[in-house]
Amino acid sequence: MSGLSYRAAGVDIDAGDALVENIKPFAKRTLRSEVLAGIGGFGALVELPKRYREPVLVSGTDGVGTKLKLAFATRRHDTIGVDLVAMSVNDILVQGAEPLFFLDYYVCERLDVAVATDVIKGIAYGCELAGCSLIGGETAEHPAAFPVGEYDLAGFAVGVVEKSRAVDGTTIAAGDVLIGLASSGPHSNGFSLIRKVIEHAGADLARPLPGAPAGAPNLGAVLLEPTRIYVKNVLRLRETVDLRGMAHITGGGITENTHRMFPEQLQAQVQLGSWPMPPVFEWLAKAGAIEWPEMYRTFNCGIGFVLVVRAVDVAGTLSALKSAGEKAYRIGEVVPRSEGAPGTVLLAA
Repeated sequence: MSGLSYRAAGVDIDAGDALVENIKPFAKRTLRSEVLAGIGGFGALVELPKRYREPVLVSGTDGVGTKLKLAFATRRHDTIGVDLVAMSVNDILVQGAEPLFFLDYYVCERLDVAVATDVIKGIAYGCELAGCSLIGGETAEHPAAFPVGEYDLAGFAVGVVEKSRAVDGTTIAAGDVLIGLASSGPHSNGFSLIRKVIEHAGADLARPLPGAPAGAPNLGAVLLEPTRIYVKNVLRLRETVDLRGMAHITGGGITENTHRMFPEQLQAQVQLGSWPMPPVFEWLAKAGAIEWPEMYRTFNCGIGFVLVVRAVDVAGTLSALKSAGEKAYRIGEVVPRSEGAPGTVLLAA
């Protein structure tokens, strides 16, 4: 009888080493000048950018939820890593933070090097889009703890903001305007409900949405479209516009996220119909018989990020965002909030 080994117990160290070698070129492309030690060590050393006089670190962590189930079903793993980065870097962007570095946690039942490489290539690409460094992470095999062929992801972002320029919403005032930045689809929220809709409707992920034009992507591709990363365009906008508050529209949708940046005495009034509704949300509402109030408190419904600016800055903000390639819309305004009133009110079109 041969002795036991880690490989026989379900953990393949050689596969892990092969993965590290595979991903080094992708991680290397993300490295900022502040990184003193790269991927592969026990830890990474990162300096604070010298241009900050009073740097404040801002951190965030998130996952991608059950959107992973769509990746498994379609066997497409090259975009889910972008979602992972986006969920954390967009969150810390709300405070005005420039993302510095990112780490990931990838855990599976048994490591498939090709699949894991695709996932982490996506993470590296997301870091490039956000301008932050992928400096390491953790890959773990948990034998018999996951369904065969499945994995889970978590991500961790650290950014920096000048103390005097941190965005906390305290300067928001009645009369300010809400600017909505378009989403790319459901992003990484609401997929437990989306999967129920797919099941209820008997939808085929390999077919386009009903009524879609010829050549349109299939439903699986539409749903897997990665979360938009707003970092570079919003940070650039901050150099010329007073961004008084920001909100990342994630779980809880427009209804629950828009006012999270506000002082308690203020309310967001969002004008429905002020932006185009992406077809995927129309389909979800119809196929799942979901009432629109539930849609707006579950999904972003086409608006992935919200800015608060002064009324005098609206035209300049919209023009700058358009020049940067962002689809942006004036979607509402800030008004006084009466006692007991909700933080966000949706006004009918």
